[in-house]
Amino acid sequence: MDYKQFDEFCLKNNIEFKIDEPMKLHTTFKIGGAADRFITVKADNLIKVISEIKRCEFPFFILGKGSNLLVSDKGIEGVVISVLQMNEISVEGEFITAGAGASLAAVCTTALENGLTGLEFAYGIPGSVGGALYMNAGAYGGEMSQVVFSAECLSENLETKRLSAEQMQLGYRTSVFKSNGDIITSITFKLEHGEKEKIRDAMEDYLSRRKSKQPLDFPSAGSTFKRPTGYFAGALIEQNNLKGFSVGGAMVSEKHAGFVINYDNATCGDVRNLMKQVADKVLKENGVALEPEIIFVGREN
Repeated sequence: MDYKQFDEFCLKNNIEFKIDEPMKLHTTFKIGGAADRFITVKADNLIKVISEIKRCEFPFFILGKGSNLLVSDKGIEGVVISVLQMNEISVEGEFITAGAGASLAAVCTTALENGLTGLEFAYGIPGSVGGALYMNAGAYGGEMSQVVFSAECLSENLETKRLSAEQMQLGYRTSVFKSNGDIITSITFKLEHGEKEKIRDAMEDYLSRRKSKQPLDFPSAGSTFKRPTGYFAGALIEQNNLKGFSVGGAMVSEKHAGFVINYDNATCGDVRNLMKQVADKVLKENGVALEPEIIFVGREN
């Protein structure tokens, strides 16, 4: 693809862009080849940027904090658009509105500062609010569907629209955004007034439990597999004595079998190979099919 005109467009409009940017620098797994172009947008130039990308007929991918992604060793064709600068947070009564690139931690802290309860479960989830809504992220019995009120989005035709929580079709690690092509630009949460001390205690408790049980000292993409109906993926993997099982630089965490970690410069190929062997073993021994929770992005390996 010829990026000359697109690069000139970015320079003319003072849009930050990088050529052949390693995606391992932008994902919590620290894995991934180069994106042809990597740009950082703000809310006021998102439509302009995507319009130009569409005019050039380049594929593009919207990126938050990269916490649930496994990027191909061959990188990503087209343009990766980082929305991390779309991180404004505002409060009005019991409602908090945050740009898609705002971190969940920052929104949780804002809720605490304003005595608003309901988001405590999300404290420590290492993602952006846009990515969390896209996946209907959750932890410790809570999930985004319980606290999201509405979202502002761009349609495939780049028209601004607002979806209610009901319209988002939020289910276990899924939402309508996985199929309708809409780009999440901001999210409004509806919380309840509570006591700051209780909110702080709950946040600290959840964070402490996360630190004690999860392998946070190694790069990962969080839970590797979805929870199978009636089972826990980590328990099934542990039952099959796969803790510590490794392929190349990828390993099933010895601390929590539900996590695959990058313990020694793992490649995407290492992780995918390991995941396949783990899933095959669990299917053979337990008759349970494990589905990836991780999203695979980029060129085919």
